[in-house]
Amino acid sequence: MKRNDYALVDSGNGRKLERFGPYLLSRPCSQAVWRPQLCDQAWDQADAIFSREPQNQWTYKRSLPETWDIEVGGLHLKISPTDFGHVGIFPEQIPHWEWIQMFLKAQTIVSKPRLLNLFAYSGGSTLAAAKGGAIVCHLDASKGMVAWAREQAAFNGLEQMPIRWIVEDVKKFLMREKKRRSFYEAIVLDPPTFGRGAQGEIFKIEEEIVSLLQDCRALLSNHPLFVLFSCHTPGFTPLVMHHLMTQAMQGLQGRLEVGEMVLSGESQVLHIPSGIYAKWGWDEKVDEK
Repeated sequence: MKRNDYALVDSGNGRKLERFGPYLLSRPCSQAVWRPQLCDQAWDQADAIFSREPQNQWTYKRSLPETWDIEVGGLHLKISPTDFGHVGIFPEQIPHWEWIQMFLKAQTIVSKPRLLNLFAYSGGSTLAAAKGGAIVCHLDASKGMVAWAREQAAFNGLEQMPIRWIVEDVKKFLMREKKRRSFYEAIVLDPPTFGRGAQGEIFKIEEEIVSLLQDCRALLSNHPLFVLFSCHTPGFTPLVMHHLMTQAMQGLQGRLEVGEMVLSGESQVLHIPSGIYAKWGWDEKVDEK
């Protein structure tokens, strides 16, 4: 049985209490406008508390290592609290990492599928795809994040797997790939609401998303397997995501699934909405017709 070293323990009053392996972390969560389920004493057990006021800072109630490892979704991942309150993974993506591995292992259309992971962050989807047998291109504008992802690949015994590690602006890279006629069977993208590239390039999702999805569509091979698009942008509702992906995948036979990503814990824990995803995938039933 796969280990799951992550759990949402409680939420409320604009915060979330999470377990990452042996440590409890309390962090801001604007969606959690309800009351906490647990008492103050339970929240006082947090090992570290991140606050945005008066300035971004962690308060440590006991000494924590600079980094520690957890296992989630069949992956070994490094946790490290950052100055912005992040820890190196977005736990709401765990079901996607599990799905990527299962899908790639189960599909029989392409023997060595090529997968492009855009805005790849610390590499959860990259590791999942490599474990699923894909040839992966991992791209992020942050040199530090790409280094973090490479470290995690080695930690998972994947350092010899066919993974390209690219530090570059997404728009520039996609333009070059189109000129080179480099195609992929699968694409994963989790664009930020706002971002800045290594050379100061500005990314605003409202202005860029339509052309970004068009570029992704142009890079799909003749045997596309899936496109997994997720985001955390306010206003990007399931209906918005549905419309964007329906237009982007127009003319391709497949199945579109749209839903909400959530942070979850035990059955009594109130789950937290944490973004939206739209997943277009090859449909075996359509292909057999």
